Amino acid sequence: MIARTLLQDGLEISRLIKGGWHLAGGHGEVDHQRALSDMVEFVEAGITTFDCANIYTGVEQLIGDFRRSYPEHARHTQVFTKFVPDLGDLPTLDEPYVRRVIDTSLRRLGVERLDAVQFHWWDYSIPGYVEAAWALSRLRQEGKIARVSVTNFDVQRLQELVNAGIPISTHQLQFSVLDSRPTKGMIDFCRKHRIDLLCYGTVAGGFLSERWLGQAEPSDVLANRSLVKYKLIINDFGGWDLFQELLSALKQIALKHHTDIASVATRVVLDQPGVAAAIVGATNTQHLPAHHTIQNLLLDDQDLAALAVINDRKTDLGGDVYTLERDRHGKHGKIMRYELTKSE
Repeated sequence: MIARTLLQDGLEISRLIKGGWHLAGGHGEVDHQRALSDMVEFVEAGITTFDCANIYTGVEQLIGDFRRSYPEHARHTQVFTKFVPDLGDLPTLDEPYVRRVIDTSLRRLGVERLDAVQFHWWDYSIPGYVEAAWALSRLRQEGKIARVSVTNFDVQRLQELVNAGIPISTHQLQFSVLDSRPTKGMIDFCRKHRIDLLCYGTVAGGFLSERWLGQAEPSDVLANRSLVKYKLIINDFGGWDLFQELLSALKQIALKHHTDIASVATRVVLDQPGVAAAIVGATNTQHLPAHHTIQNLLLDDQDLAALAVINDRKTDLGGDVYTLERDRHGKHGKIMRYELTKSE
């Protein structure tokens, strides 16, 4: 079974979380019934914690259908969703708006209380994120939300929420052997304030795998949105040649431990201070056998030193968590979709 952990507020979750973004479109056609049966297999394998969002088209409803179709399996799951208001709604966002979105998530998922709501705010220059977080906190007091969490906040703004007295349970952020931005202060801040880290992007949308080892840099249109997003990170990390050196180092470590590149990359993140879980973006169950090897993978000083040689040559990505992605005119921000609540 997949390893489990206790969040600092006492909730037990699986250390690998089943991500939902890959089921939201842009990653290939989704077979509804197959997706439901895959969820059953994930739960039976011990991956009982699911991640979704109000803006992941159809995913909350899909998990709700799973809950209704397989109530015994659903009884053992924890579902973390997100509250991501549209960029255009931020200037006028009020508490009734927050309540409408949360009520919609409750209805889709078929629950009376959301296990966690992870809050995102697109543009810090638009005021209102503290007030929106307070609205979520009031819904927590009313019993509609079990815990208020955040996603993609930087240290300064997360500090504002903490200073306002809003209890923050977890922070979902991007963290990988390619992207070490959380080490610039976020890890220390969250440990100090007992906020657990849930990490996505640990295998860079599949780039951190044997599939890309020894391959020429892709010049054609990439197959899905994840690859587009993480190819930009690879470019900023130091380019394709340095990325290939990283893959080679990861492969040597994988061979030594009788596992694969993705498992090593995920283990590196899970071993970081304050990290409670890693999110695996799976559209099917084919990687479940490999996931089982992660919990028994013990990286030694030699392994970490081999990766450090590569990291010493990388280019600093710059900024805090999600800073690059917040620049709507930059290459990272241009690929984002900012108005998805209305489309849902």
